[in-house]
Amino acid sequence: MLRIVLFLVLIALAAAGAAWVADQPGDLVLTAGGFRASTTLPRFVFLLGLFAAAVVLVWSILTTIWRTPGRLRRRSHEKRHARGRHAITHGLLAIGHGDTALARRHAETARRHAPNDPLALLLHAQSAQLEGNRDEAQRAFRAMAEREDTRLLGLRGLFIEAQRADDAVGAVMIAEEAIKLSPSSTWASHAVLGFRCARGDWSGALAILDSNLSAGLIDKPAYRRQRGVLLTARALELQTMDRDVARESVMEAIKLAPTLVPAAVLAAKFESEAHQVRRAMKLVEAAWLANPHPDLAEAYAHVKLGDSARQRLQRVETLAAKTPADKAGHIEGQLALARAAIDASEFSRARAVLAPYVNDPTQRVALLMAEIERTEHGDGGRARAWTLRAVRARHDPAWTADGYVSDRWRPVSPVTGRLDAFQWQTPVASLPSDKGDLIESSAFEEAMLAAPPPKRVTAPANDTLMEPAPAASVPAEQDNSPPAAKEEPKEEPKAEPAMTSAEPVKPAPEPAESSPAAATPVFRTRADLGKPAPVPIPAVIPIVRAPDDPGIDDEGPSDEFTEQIGTPKAQAGGWRGFWSRWGA
Repeated sequence: MLRIVLFLVLIALAAAGAAWVADQPGDLVLTAGGFRASTTLPRFVFLLGLFAAAVVLVWSILTTIWRTPGRLRRRSHEKRHARGRHAITHGLLAIGHGDTALARRHAETARRHAPNDPLALLLHAQSAQLEGNRDEAQRAFRAMAEREDTRLLGLRGLFIEAQRADDAVGAVMIAEEAIKLSPSSTWASHAVLGFRCARGDWSGALAILDSNLSAGLIDKPAYRRQRGVLLTARALELQTMDRDVARESVMEAIKLAPTLVPAAVLAAKFESEAHQVRRAMKLVEAAWLANPHPDLAEAYAHVKLGDSARQRLQRVETLAAKTPADKAGHIEGQLALARAAIDASEFSRARAVLAPYVNDPTQRVALLMAEIERTEHGDGGRARAWTLRAVRARHDPAWTADGYVSDRWRPVSPVTGRLDAFQWQTPVASLPSDKGDLIESSAFEEAMLAAPPPKRVTAPANDTLMEPAPAASVPAEQDNSPPAAKEEPKEEPKAEPAMTSAEPVKPAPEPAESSPAAATPVFRTRADLGKPAPVPIPAVIPIVRAPDDPGIDDEGPSDEFTEQIGTPKAQAGGWRGFWSRWGA
């Protein structure tokens, strides 16, 4: 509306001026040398306007002629740029759906029409990466790194190529250069942080972590957790070299991350050494409620130096009671309780604790049962059977990160370099699946686990020892060592029983002379593995060795595999070795 009013005002002023000029009387005379022209004022104004219009027209024509080459060049450049942008767009789309040939063709077009466009360089580098031409990709990324506007992008590409070439040193140098240019670069800070952690430069890693917090790359809770992890790693490294720095670091770490298992264990150790027992117990209990772990149970049991095994058992009972039965970590408390009961020689308590898990045991459960059999009864056969079950049993939880299983906690993942990646969980390879067991239980293992515990032999009043009665169906103990007592060859066993047992032992019927007992083969064929019913093992009657038999040294090595080998005669192959291993 304002423009219309202004336009009408200008028209009115022009009309008023024209009317004023037309109303002026008289003539206008122009004299120049011998030239003299006379005209009226309106005619002079009209001629002057025509002259000005002609001058403007001529100037416009000359300017257009002068600027035509430049306009033609700009138009050609715009067309080339438009073609280059079109090629870049379709080339990136081709890279997105994996068309290598089309991406290469568009990259060449973009490089020809828009050589200085940053996106053209990016398209060229990514098409080379898609083809697997690493040399060409590195040249393109170097060209991008030399430009001011694409330097970070070029460094990022060179970092990726260095990682693909397994050049860790080159990758870290590129990442450090990038973090100098842009401290808020996520990939550069992650790479430098992982490298410094792998090198053990905890002070440098803490500096990078503080820089990430300042740049807003991580939030406050993540910063507290990661700082606690780094301080714990430094404390674990310095606990034998500089205990003051290690104690200071782990105490700060336990404040930042109270549920971190290694921090709680090390802090409890330092507090226990300083005779701060109650404080150490509180640290372990806080971490135990969040993540039950065997190291926490071990630290809790030994939190007070000089305690007896029964006192440690009572303390572990208190810790295990803090984990409810419906929680996933309840089994860790039961295993810790069984471990403490074994150390305190409370074998019945250990068996009762492990009873719910023996049908489907894990490796730790099977090994604890083997230790119970070996320590309580000295039953080497049943101990070996439980050891075999431990080989076939499910895996227990372990420190796992990105598919990598470690025997100890680590601050970063060795696969991806990710900080605080290790978690206490069951490895993926040991999770249950729809496939059956690759290794089935053997007849020896089933027989050993089904056999009752060995009976203790009570010596009679006189010096004559008698032969123990045979078992009903399976041997009470299959051990390769001969009995310690000797017996005269012609002496008959006495009528009174020599074994004390809760149930009466029925003597096995004597085998007929015409049908000797069939021997159980040591090795079974693969076809027998699929049979549901194993071959029954006949009763084995131990035979007392001759007086001149040197026997086996009772003070020999206690290793279970050495005990299994037996005498040199038992090491022989064929039927002689078989009968010697069965006591013949």
